[in-house]
Amino acid sequence: MLNRVTNLTMSANAQRTLQTQQSKLAELQEKATTLNKISRPSDDPAATAQALETRSLLAANAQYGRNIDDGNTWLTAADSALEQATNVMHKIKDLTVLAGNGSLPQSGKDAIANELDSLNKDLVSIANSKHLGRNIFAGSSDAASAFTGAPPALDGLPKSPVERRISATETVRVDADGKTIFGSGNGSVFDTVKKMADDLRAGADVAPWIGQVDTAFKNIVNGRSEIGTRQAQLERAGNVNTELEASLDAQKTGIEKADLGSVIMDLKLQETNYQVALAATARVLQPTLMDFLR
Repeated sequence: MLNRVTNLTMSANAQRTLQTQQSKLAELQEKATTLNKISRPSDDPAATAQALETRSLLAANAQYGRNIDDGNTWLTAADSALEQATNVMHKIKDLTVLAGNGSLPQSGKDAIANELDSLNKDLVSIANSKHLGRNIFAGSSDAASAFTGAPPALDGLPKSPVERRISATETVRVDADGKTIFGSGNGSVFDTVKKMADDLRAGADVAPWIGQVDTAFKNIVNGRSEIGTRQAQLERAGNVNTELEASLDAQKTGIEKADLGSVIMDLKLQETNYQVALAATARVLQPTLMDFLR
């Protein structure tokens, strides 16, 4: 059975075809102007989902990068403080050896004791070092000073360590354990140096303190070594973070950005298609009853 095709039907079909070609042309013109593959989610729902996921990964990676940078500043501050503490302990060790000289007069011992007191104050000051207003050697404590009292002890209860997340699966501690490095209260390096100075003033033998001074020195050196290990961990994480950012940027560009050459070719082809549709529509709409009567 044949369906009757009227001029009105042909005209409507031609206009729909023309509008479709015109819409495609407008989309390609917009794409050529912005070079965006996706102007709205409905353009490509699957690609839109991929783009959103990639943007989310980029945002998370950027935060990890900031955490790495912040962690580096913390560890650099801790390393600097422990370098100063190491230098002070070198002087204390030298003075301990000198004080062990049996021929040293009492005036010499008193002078060494005074210098030990001064160096001990330096150690306490170093142990109370801060970074951005926060104690480096007291974890998450918000105390005004990490070590207080006589002999100096960690202020308050032990606090949780300061950590930074540097990837989806990795965190790193960025402060230093003051109790492990310096001790706390009786038996701390501060207590050891003070008691040694007191013994010198009393004319007592300081030989028994040499071993404790060596142990205190090793604790500080070991603390600095641990900081160095974590700095190396952050350096590796930073390299991975940079590489991942470049990879995600490339992935994002591949999903969201159109190739200029391909877009221009598609645009030229669509312009041709549109011109053909215009010509065809003009022919369909041209015949009228008057044209037929002629």
